[in-house]
Amino acid sequence: MSAPLTLSAEFRKIVESQMNQVLRGVEATFNQIIEKQKITPKELKDEIESLQETFNILFQKWGLEILYTLILKDSIGFGELKKTLGVNSRTLSDKLKMLQNHGYITRNVTVGPPLRVEYSLTSKGKDTVLLAVPLLYYSSSA
Repeated sequence: MSAPLTLSAEFRKIVESQMNQVLRGVEATFNQIIEKQKITPKELKDEIESLQETFNILFQKWGLEILYTLILKDSIGFGELKKTLGVNSRTLSDKLKMLQNHGYITRNVTVGPPLRVEYSLTSKGKDTVLLAVPLLYYSSSA
């Protein structure tokens, strides 16, 4: 597992303030939906279970690491991504295909010579990475 995200005290206060604001907004929205739509506990359970596949994809080894690398690098070639993460080619190839099939990344091929393959985040991938930050932050600070 990756080393925990470390932040300066000032930056940590800003991040915590923003996350608390977002969480209050999500909670208020959640309560409004529950109240308006009269959702039963079973319906809520079924809805949450439908998200399980997404969590399984993202939290498999290398999934989030790939996405975080792409948000920092914008666009990156296969070889550089492999070197940055220290993962073997087959594993990286499999994870990239899975993330692409689920709409988190795009694969761009530039005809050569040499042939160049680069990967970048889709808007869904970027939003997912940004939404995962608070979850990882809170789970590591508990």
